[in-house]
Amino acid sequence: MPIVNHQFRLAARPIGLPKRTDWNFTQENVRDLSDGELLIKILYISLDPAMRGWMNEGKSYIPPVEIGQVMRAGAVGRVVSSKNPKFAPGDFVVGMLGVQEYAISDGKGLTKVDPRLAPLPTFLGTLGMGGMTAYFGLLDICEPKAGETVVVSAAAGAVGSLVGQIAKIHGCRAVGIAGGVLKCEYIVKELGYDAAIDYKAENVYQGLKRHCPSGIDVYFDNVGGDILDAALALLARRARVSICGAISQYNNTDGVKGPSNYLSLLVNHARMEGFVVIDYVDRFGEVMPELIAWYKAGKLKSREDIVEGRENFPEALLKLFRGENFGKLVLKVADA
Repeated sequence: MPIVNHQFRLAARPIGLPKRTDWNFTQENVRDLSDGELLIKILYISLDPAMRGWMNEGKSYIPPVEIGQVMRAGAVGRVVSSKNPKFAPGDFVVGMLGVQEYAISDGKGLTKVDPRLAPLPTFLGTLGMGGMTAYFGLLDICEPKAGETVVVSAAAGAVGSLVGQIAKIHGCRAVGIAGGVLKCEYIVKELGYDAAIDYKAENVYQGLKRHCPSGIDVYFDNVGGDILDAALALLARRARVSICGAISQYNNTDGVKGPSNYLSLLVNHARMEGFVVIDYVDRFGEVMPELIAWYKAGKLKSREDIVEGRENFPEALLKLFRGENFGKLVLKVADA
């Protein structure tokens, strides 16, 4: 019997928040493998803010998903069959496999993972792209020094939760911005942040002024918009700002709101730099043992928000843009 593969294919460029009709839910039989290929049964799919940008037409750091293509996404899965000598049936792998039940790959861009080391969803976050993004965006871009104050927006999210923990490992003071009492309590009591600001309940500028009396040495931005502006207004001399994302702006229909306090960079001899984690792909191998060591030692805690059912993909993705996810958002497709 042929294997049937169900897929979400992009049907339209979204205007504002994506909706279910922006994708077609399709099915097709899995074709036979050619030499060098392997078939992967997808188990968990990573849901990331970047996926919204990939749906847009226009210049970016990566080509957009074309109309009719399977929606791009990172995923972890199990090798079902293989004509590639580097992979055997039963291997677990992570890579850009798409929003579907099965993927055929030539092996390029795939990484084997060991489920005995950590639960499989962890390799989509803390021990995957999330961990790499936090590591390079903080340590390479911002070069924090012990004793400095590091402020992180979306501090309870997939990347922000890790940035604060890595800052603490390096002897910094960490202040997180998150939405809601539960998230703020979590980042302080569980992750070790020194302070939390609830952007849903208080003025972020006033909160930052209270918790950062000597200014902000490092700001790791995941949200953009008004929160970025508030942080820029309170930069310390020679501060560093890492632009990882701008989730508050991704679904705007009337243009992106840029920072109005950018002259603070001039006044404080500060710098602001954007980055994309795939620029560091050649260094993933050298950093992974460090992330694993921190994870095993309990210094890097991981939390996943898992939504079950591949059919729930469109609605699950929206949790990111409504601030409803608590930790790394993952879609469960099948049992291992």
